[in-house]
Amino acid sequence: MVLRLNIDQIELPTRDWICKVQIVEISRPRESLDKKCTFQNFILEDEEECQIKAVMYSDEIEQYADTLKLLHTYLISTAKVKVSPTSYGKPIHKLYWILDKETVIAEIKPSDAVEKPLPLPTKLNITTFDRIPHLLVDSAAEIDILAIVLRCGPQKNAGRSHHRCREITLCDNQKNQFLFTLWEDFGEIEGHEIASQMATAADLLIILGRSIGISTYHGLSLQTRYNSTVRVNPNYPQAVALMNWAKENKTALLSCPSDKTSTSSSIAPMRVSTAAQQLLSIADISSASSMGVLSVDAQMAILDEFQDFCVLECSGCKQKKRTKDRKDFDCPKCKRTTALVPRCSFQIDLLDNTGTTTASISAELGEKLLSMTAEDIFEITCTKRQSLSLNHVHEMLSDRLFNIQLRKSSWASSNTTHATLSILSYMEKQHAPHTTTDRTSKKIKPLEISEVEVTATTTAAGSSNAPPKFQPPTPAKKV
Repeated sequence: MVLRLNIDQIELPTRDWICKVQIVEISRPRESLDKKCTFQNFILEDEEECQIKAVMYSDEIEQYADTLKLLHTYLISTAKVKVSPTSYGKPIHKLYWILDKETVIAEIKPSDAVEKPLPLPTKLNITTFDRIPHLLVDSAAEIDILAIVLRCGPQKNAGRSHHRCREITLCDNQKNQFLFTLWEDFGEIEGHEIASQMATAADLLIILGRSIGISTYHGLSLQTRYNSTVRVNPNYPQAVALMNWAKENKTALLSCPSDKTSTSSSIAPMRVSTAAQQLLSIADISSASSMGVLSVDAQMAILDEFQDFCVLECSGCKQKKRTKDRKDFDCPKCKRTTALVPRCSFQIDLLDNTGTTTASISAELGEKLLSMTAEDIFEITCTKRQSLSLNHVHEMLSDRLFNIQLRKSSWASSNTTHATLSILSYMEKQHAPHTTTDRTSKKIKPLEISEVEVTATTTAAGSSNAPPKFQPPTPAKKV
């Protein structure tokens, strides 16, 4: 006897079952990482709005290409049931289905007299933009997003790694902005679709992104992952509401400032609204127990010139390596031979009238501050073993006050918890008053930043109400 069950009622040992589902997401067929097969991902939803991932391989993809359609309803019987892997964050269900040659799939037509198609879906597991900075950034974590597209850049090579990408600016209904990188074929296919529609559409586009990664490589940004899907103007009530809001606020959205904020990209910053974000002092940041994104007004200076200012990382997965040898290696995460590429990464000191602290700044955000590429930095500091000339940086930062967004996170070792700060974005506010500071309050020592985590430390800055002025250190020659 065949059991009519919902998704949650189907377990690993369940046999002879049938389930009524609607396809609420369908990806493009893609080649597996080991290039041994082609697969296609689906998200299925039942009558109780429970969702599960399904996957189809090679021959079945072609066989069902004209049958399986987005938002169509099907009776699926005896798919192969497997346990969902957790290596890419929390799955939508503890199990997933494999639709193979032994699975029975029957479409329910609108004209069917017995079974009726399911209504259009309304369930979305969206992570809002204001929540993203407060998430624990995990290199494997994936989220779903619903956002307005403000700008779309051209397809390009990412630095000198030869990875193709396209960067777009996303915005929510609170005017928070994020950079979203579409890697490789996502930039070529979905990115091209977005660019083409933006060129002709009268209204701003809405995208639904599923299984999207959070990256700190470009400050704090979003990026496609291998299993991501990106859909333009999806037919969900939430998307329709956001589209109507975007129509009413189009002029204001397109005039949102982006060129005043220094971030990893020339086309789009990460700007999380500070309307509900408290401005803290450096002393408050150092003493605060909570982790997440914090905002501070401070001066910036590079007091440690003994840094290498860059690290080497895998060109694919961005995993940092301690070596300074750029030869190709077999990456266990990418499961292929790949190259090591330099990434700008260094410490910078922040100062206000309550104290000083050290934070890390990296990738294109750091390159922009130094006015150098990561390749140039590696050539000078690692190949030639020379110190960088930072006079132009000291001059640029002198007497300037910045609004800085920081991520405060923590890590533990030997029963000790350490706090770290990393800069997500900065924006110049005004020229700071001409004052001086006691440089003996902070000692400078050589630091191998590829081996040591940057720990937030605070030094008292005295009782002056005005922000002290950093004096650049005298460069020391590397030997």
